[in-house]
Amino acid sequence: MMRAFMKHHTLALFALAGVLALAGCGKQESTAGSGAAATDAAFATLEFTANDSMKFNVTRAEVKAGQTVKVILTNIGSMPKAAMGHNWVLLKKGADVEAFDKAAITAQATDYIPAAFQEQIIAHTKLLGPKQTDEVSFTAPSEPGEYVFLCSFPAHYQAGMKGVLVVK
Repeated sequence: MMRAFMKHHTLALFALAGVLALAGCGKQESTAGSGAAATDAAFATLEFTANDSMKFNVTRAEVKAGQTVKVILTNIGSMPKAAMGHNWVLLKKGADVEAFDKAAITAQATDYIPAAFQEQIIAHTKLLGPKQTDEVSFTAPSEPGEYVFLCSFPAHYQAGMKGVLVVK
């Protein structure tokens, strides 16, 4: 009877150890944000999605000063481009985001990238319709700080479709 008791407890102990080992293998969060697909000293790839709720999946990402950055934007929504187009626009540090956004509303002919504010843009994707993807590569600024990114389609910035790229 003692032997059966020990055998039962030994099996239970092994089962518990197995469960604990599997729990330790769970998904861990990336400190750079879920948009960081790959980073190394010279190159970073950031993946963003945009949806019909006017939200980016990532609102904060980090890169190193002078690093080559590739941004991949995918519109995972289903609404037509004319009603719910999305882009990703990175502005220079200190840019007047509110003025940029107001000018973008009137820039339909240039996919809501206002010509008068070109000097305030570091990089941008094209305007995407549903299930479309675009990418843009650029060199991260050499000056550390926070740089605003946004979707310039009318009303998207005001709805919260924005974030910050932190340059370290």
